[in-house]
Amino acid sequence: MVTALTVTTIAGFTTIVVLFVIKFREFSAPPILELPGSISLPGGSSAVAFTQGLTWFAVVTKNDEILIFDRNGGELIRRIDIID
Repeated sequence: MVTALTVTTIAGFTTIVVLFVIKFREFSAPPILELPGSISLPGGSSAVAFTQGLTWFAVVTKNDEILIFDRNGGELIRRIDIID
């Protein structure tokens, strides 16, 4: 009885591991996004944080603003004031 339980446990664990491996192979790696070489912030602003998407990147400034730039041209698309 102990042998049957051991074999069943090993078979179940092996099945779970195989299913995980098969499932995770289906996921492709996300595209590698390159960081911009330099960013010109308007008005002498100073950066606090940076984040990026596929077509944009954003900088949070010390002046409590979020500046969103176009990834291709580096143009300022939008300026968002952070309200307390």
